[in-house]
Amino acid sequence: MTDEIDYKNNPLHGLSLKPLLEQLVDHYGFEILFAYLNINCFKTNPSVESSVKFLKKTDWAREKVEGFYLYQFKNLPKATGKQFALPPRDRIIPSDQSPGEPAELSLEDAERLNAKRAQKAAEFDQGKRSGGYKNKYGAGSSKSGSRSENSGARSEKPYRKNHSSESTSSESSNSGSTDPWAKWKK
Repeated sequence: MTDEIDYKNNPLHGLSLKPLLEQLVDHYGFEILFAYLNINCFKTNPSVESSVKFLKKTDWAREKVEGFYLYQFKNLPKATGKQFALPPRDRIIPSDQSPGEPAELSLEDAERLNAKRAQKAAEFDQGKRSGGYKNKYGAGSSKSGSRSENSGARSEKPYRKNHSSESTSSESSNSGSTDPWAKWKK
């Protein structure tokens, strides 16, 4: 059987991390890479060598850079479904798709993109807190069934209850002292 998967159409096939990063830095520069990817190695004392060292150790960051390389620098159409779930190096690029010209990126576009991401994150967090978060099947997710009965409060906090009762008794023994270490200094 010859069911081998052909990765040769993937622009990452046979390309090591250092030449990939050199191509990105030569075309976009570290400032735009940081603005779009928000990886600190592109902001704090950026160099190709230090970035390669970091990216080799950090899978999530390397995959983020490789995805940027495929879909911004090589301007390939976005991956769909099962292919998106795979790391960029393992994705199969159909033979009818070929790399195009690098996308023109600017710092203003990066600011707009980051603002949009922040807004989506805030909406997601707000929906999750209010009990309105929907999972992928459309059902609400709440642990106790009805979130409105608890008015957003957690039902079990044994550590906090014990901690708060200890702090109130120690505060009363300090007789108004604002220094939490006052009794240990005596």
